[in-house]
Amino acid sequence: MLGWKAVARRAGMDRRAGSVRRQPGSSDQTVIRIIRLLGGALGGIVGLVLAGSGSNLISGTDYGGAFLAVWVVAWIVVGFALLPYLTVVPAGWLIRQVEELSTAEFVTAVAGLLIGLLMGLLLGLPLASVPAPLGTWLPLGTSLFLGFGMMGLTVAKRADLILAAEAIGLIRRPGVEAAARSLRGEPHIVVDTSAIIDGRIAEIVASGFIYGTLVVPRFVLDELQHIADSPDALRRNRGRRGLEILAQMQKQSTTPVEVVDDDVPEVAEVDGKLVALAKARSRVILTNDFNLNRVAEVQGLRVMNVNSLANAVKPAVLPGEELRVRVIQEGKEAGQGVGFLDDGTMIVVEGGARFIDRDLDVSVTRVLQTVAGRMIFAQPRLE
Repeated sequence: MLGWKAVARRAGMDRRAGSVRRQPGSSDQTVIRIIRLLGGALGGIVGLVLAGSGSNLISGTDYGGAFLAVWVVAWIVVGFALLPYLTVVPAGWLIRQVEELSTAEFVTAVAGLLIGLLMGLLLGLPLASVPAPLGTWLPLGTSLFLGFGMMGLTVAKRADLILAAEAIGLIRRPGVEAAARSLRGEPHIVVDTSAIIDGRIAEIVASGFIYGTLVVPRFVLDELQHIADSPDALRRNRGRRGLEILAQMQKQSTTPVEVVDDDVPEVAEVDGKLVALAKARSRVILTNDFNLNRVAEVQGLRVMNVNSLANAVKPAVLPGEELRVRVIQEGKEAGQGVGFLDDGTMIVVEGGARFIDRDLDVSVTRVLQTVAGRMIFAQPRLE
C-alpha cells in the first residue's frame, strides 16, 4: 500500500509540476483561441455576405440550402484557421523584432521613418495634382518608398549619425561618460613607505612619468610617522622628509594622492597588507623594497620600482668608450681605484689606486649589471 501511495503522490506532483510549467504559455493559448473564434465568426459573416451577393450560384440549384451551409462552414473554417496568422502571429513577430533592436537602432529607425514620411508628404502635394489614377497612388507610393528607405538608411548609418550628433552636442551617452569617470584616476597605485622616504617620487611625479592615483594606506602613514618619531637622527630626518614630500605632492602635484583607511586586519605585516590592498585595487604597487618587489611579482602584481627606473634612464656606456672620472677611494682588490659618475654609477678603475683625489681619463673595458645597480670597469687611458 505504501508503494502505491508513493507512486500516486509522485504522479500528482508530476501533474502539478506539468501544470505549473504550462502556465507561462496559457495566456497566449487563450488569446489565440479567442482570435480563432472571432475568425470563425468573421468567416461565417463573410460567407453569408458573399452568398447573398452571389445568390444565383446557390439558389439556382436543387440543393441550395446544402450548398449555402457548406459555403458558410468553409468560410468559418478559413476564418478560424487564418485569422491568427493574419493578426497574432505577425504582431508577435513584429514585437520580437522590435525587442531585438538596440536603443540606437530603434531611435534611428523611428527618426528615419518620420523624416521619410515628411519628405513623402512634401513631394506628394505636387504629385496629387497629376490626373487619376496616378494622382491617387503616386503620393502614397512615394511616402512609403521614402519612409522605409530613410528608415533603412538611418539604421545602417546609425553609428555615424550618433557620432555626428555627439560632436555638435545634441545628445550625450551616459554610459560613455560613466565609463570615462570610472577610468579617471586609473590606475590606483599603492605606495610603500620606502618609496616615500626615498624622496625621488616627488620629482618623478612632477615629470609626468606616473599617471593615475597614488594610494597611501593609513598604516603606511602610521609607519611613516613612527619613523619620523624615531630616536635615531637619520631615521627621524628621513621620516620627516617623507611626510613633507607627501604633503607637498598632495598640494602641488597634478597626480592625485589619496590617503585611504583600508586595512587588512588578518595580516600583521605591513608588506602583506600592501600586497593584499594592491590585489583589491589595480594590482599596481610602488616600492623600493627589494623583498617586497619579489613577493609582489610572484603574486602577479605590477611593481613600479624607483631604483629600476633610475637604472633604466642612466646613459648607456659601452666598452671602448672614454670617460673622465675622479678617483676618490681604493677598491676591494689590490691596486683598484673607485670613482662615481654624476648619476651615481660606480666605476672601478684597474690600477687606479695611485690616482686617488685626481681626475683621470679612463677607457671602459666592461659593464656589469647587478641587482644593486650597474658597475663599470675601466683602465687608465694611456697617453
